[in-house]
Amino acid sequence: MLANLNDVLKKAQKEHYGVGLFNTIDTDMLEAVIAAAEEAKSPVVIGTAEVLLPYGELKLIAPALIAAAKRATVPVVVHYDHGLTFNRCIEALQCGFTSIMFDGSAGDPAENIRATREMVKIAHAFGATVEGEIGHVGQADSRDNENTGGYTTPEEASDYIKNTGVDALAVAIGTAHGAYKSKPKLDFHRLAEIRAAIDTPLVLHGGSGLTDDDFKKAVCGGIAKVNIFTDLCLAGTQAARSALAEKDDYLFARNKKVEAMKAAVRRKIDLFGSNAKA
Repeated sequence: MLANLNDVLKKAQKEHYGVGLFNTIDTDMLEAVIAAAEEAKSPVVIGTAEVLLPYGELKLIAPALIAAAKRATVPVVVHYDHGLTFNRCIEALQCGFTSIMFDGSAGDPAENIRATREMVKIAHAFGATVEGEIGHVGQADSRDNENTGGYTTPEEASDYIKNTGVDALAVAIGTAHGAYKSKPKLDFHRLAEIRAAIDTPLVLHGGSGLTDDDFKKAVCGGIAKVNIFTDLCLAGTQAARSALAEKDDYLFARNKKVEAMKAAVRRKIDLFGSNAKA
């Protein structure tokens, strides 16, 4: 069933579990995520991100995402992740996405607040929810995530929520996007301070590659949504390489890839504690 962030994250926050966002740039990923969520009876967030559009154009993938969400037996949020431009965010809303992440975190903080506030007004008029980001989650292949000056502070989070009205907030506490080259060090004390300062559901970006203990501590510390993409790519790539090495035909190789990604999603759902929460 089609849902938005408020439909799933408020309950997650209250009951102390996390809901996974699994970016799905094609129907193989989409099938894997929905099948895993239905099997686990878990709410789930699917979608794509602006940086991923070269690998699955919005107008091509959007109808499949929305149709799959509508016919699913569990709540499914269709989320536009890391929207960097107003035009693309509006396009996603017009395509029927039920949630938008407007990401102005890399720019001027005052402009981030102004632009996000405007996006909130527009998205809410569509009946969609908005996730924002304050602080900056960098890339795993750079040193951005080692710069604690880019981490979210409780004061920033409180001010941002008050001035934007976002429905969910992505915070920077030491994670990074992409495959980690070294083990990240998450600032759980900072997370606790942010959680105490605001009541808005919190989001952890850069989830792929964290340890099970990291995830459990993050969810216990107040994270209600965890973003995963790289782990799906790695599972799919490994399955495809195995199929190629075994000289499987295309259709068998495709199904092997879907099953591998489904298993990766199911493991994350169990780890986040969202199974049987639909």
